[in-house]
Amino acid sequence: MSDLKKAAGGKTAVADRPVGKPEAPQRSVRVVMFALMITMLLAMLDNLIVGTAMPTIVGDLGGLEHLSWVVTAYTLATAASTPIWGKLGDMYGRKGIFLTSIVIFLIGSVLSGMAQDMGQLIGFRAVQGLGAGGLMVGVMAIIGDLVPPRERGKYQGMMAGVMAVAMIGGPLVGGTITDHLGWRWSFYINLPLGAVALAMVTIVLHLPKQKAAKAKVDYLGAGLLTLGITAIVLVTTWGGTEYDWNSAMIMELSAIGIASLVGFLFVETKAAEPIIPLHIFRNRNFTLMSVVGFMSGFVMFGAVLFLPLYQQSVQGASATNSGLLLLPMLLSMMVVSLVAGRVTTSTGKYKAFPVAGSVLMATGLFLLSQMDVDTTRFTSGIYMAVLGAGMGFLMQITMLVAQNSVEMKDMGVASSATTLFRTLGSSFGVAIMGALFTGRVQDEMAARGGGAATEKSAQLDAASLAKLPDAAREAYQFAVSSGTHIAFLVGVVAGLLALFASVFVKEVPLRGAGPATKQAESV
Repeated sequence: MSDLKKAAGGKTAVADRPVGKPEAPQRSVRVVMFALMITMLLAMLDNLIVGTAMPTIVGDLGGLEHLSWVVTAYTLATAASTPIWGKLGDMYGRKGIFLTSIVIFLIGSVLSGMAQDMGQLIGFRAVQGLGAGGLMVGVMAIIGDLVPPRERGKYQGMMAGVMAVAMIGGPLVGGTITDHLGWRWSFYINLPLGAVALAMVTIVLHLPKQKAAKAKVDYLGAGLLTLGITAIVLVTTWGGTEYDWNSAMIMELSAIGIASLVGFLFVETKAAEPIIPLHIFRNRNFTLMSVVGFMSGFVMFGAVLFLPLYQQSVQGASATNSGLLLLPMLLSMMVVSLVAGRVTTSTGKYKAFPVAGSVLMATGLFLLSQMDVDTTRFTSGIYMAVLGAGMGFLMQITMLVAQNSVEMKDMGVASSATTLFRTLGSSFGVAIMGALFTGRVQDEMAARGGGAATEKSAQLDAASLAKLPDAAREAYQFAVSSGTHIAFLVGVVAGLLALFASVFVKEVPLRGAGPATKQAESV
């Protein structure tokens, strides 16, 4: 970075300082990274904390029939707004747009905590999700602006660590807050974290000056994309649960989703400032990483859903500490991500990581599919560690390669597109794996449990399970292990598809430094 100059005043670049003196820009990047990690924690913790509080919320507000919409409204708003936030950041400046998304998220949090009925809560959760759509995208795009791809690997461990903390601590924090402070504080807890993030980002984040785009926002493209994503997420959320897969509602939503996305692709070819410029998909690495990201999202959220269910139902683990059940997978993911990041930084090589990650991911899922009623927690923990290692190789490398594949002006849309594909992958993963799991459990219960089988037999909690007769409980445990078998086998297919895509990744040198590393005035 010896050729870099400070943007302000033409002073000597960081690397021109005498050897041995601390580098202020490096310190400032670490401070900014701390603020970004707090924001990332906000986005990841929310659903995990709120999920634990949901039974209490329903008991207070009523509206059990609308319970699923508390999550669905948030997920829909997040997914639909993700690409729009990315594009707005590219057009009008990253910092202001990012701060706006934090403020909207905090406003939604306050309003959700003040909700007086289920209808209000659903609406306010949508506001919160709208802000959340800009949090992850903003974090990833700003990191892309500040840190060259060659040096970005050293921060991967931080991001993996935040994910592990969120998944382990979320349910524990949610349960503690709900029991001692009330469910409303599961939303209010976002305020102190958000205030710290806002203050730090405002004060320490400095990005290169950027001229606002003269072209207008592609409102038609944004509308079509929002409609298409909304329809797809609703299909994957409702299919097989609220409505049969072959029902008129699901068929109509599928048709709307397909038609909207086809229209979106057409509009994007004509727009002056498309929401997602289609030219980024001409880059082979970007397209392949989008596929890998989709598949990793498919696997990740399916595993997070079914592993605790298996351990609670079959291995008798406590639901209270459900986050701790995933510890082998999360620790493995964090350590491997850190090592992969360091190696990438020191060598500039990365192709081996998505290949190895896909192999380990498929292997771990195959091992998990072999679990039965006699599998010990130690054995399942080893299987989870193998899966976690695969995810550790993939989670951040996909974003790094995708960002390295586009020009700096497209950093926001590249980050948002990659995030969107991972989000859609998680929706499809939960839907497909969930439908197969539920169907298998109900079939096995009908065959083995006789009268104990019910339409909701795939959703028995630990308390309900303990009340069943021994024969029915054993039948249910066998059914759950059989259900996880088929669900994880589907995950193996996703892992193999990720491997197929990874093999064709071209080892393009990572950018060592760029204009985004300069010290400049705040946007």
